[in-house]
Amino acid sequence: MSIRFAVKIRNGATALTVAVGLALCTVGCSSGGGDDNKTEASASATAEEKSDPTAQEGTDSPLAELKGQDGLLLTIDSAERDAGGFVTVSGEIKNDGAEAARVPIQTRGDETEIMRHGGSLGGATLVDPAKKKRYYVLRDTDGRPLTTTDMPRIKPGASIPVFMQFPAPPTATVKVTFQLPTFASALIEISG
Repeated sequence: MSIRFAVKIRNGATALTVAVGLALCTVGCSSGGGDDNKTEASASATAEEKSDPTAQEGTDSPLAELKGQDGLLLTIDSAERDAGGFVTVSGEIKNDGAEAARVPIQTRGDETEIMRHGGSLGGATLVDPAKKKRYYVLRDTDGRPLTTTDMPRIKPGASIPVFMQFPAPPTATVKVTFQLPTFASALIEISG
């Protein structure tokens, strides 16, 4: 009987140790919650104080919408200046037409180096109207354009995300004209 009694005591001690450990863990994890509640309360108080939309809140509207052929619509959502001396233009191409459509091959431009790498948006340019300077899409060391490539056929109502990367104009240049073959041109603003 003494062996059974010792096993019962050991099992009870183990259960007690686990229960105390879980209790301490629960108390320890929940003690940091006070700061979270203060943060949430201050964030909601700040949100109540600001009823006017700020410039950052208004960024849902696109910079430009450019119509193309076959019902394609290019929406430019951002033109961000990177620290490395680049401007990345991002957006989407949507098919507003009634039938499936492909992005025209003309969007890749007519430079031999880019044409060798298939379909892309390599024909895109940024034009600085004040300084009358044109910026072409950047290329990697193999000559591939730093843009969206090999775009699929777009079903009616569907869209695909796209990007293009350019050398950055001088920081004083904020507005540039975006051009892409087969699409309309638009004046866009560079941020960053």
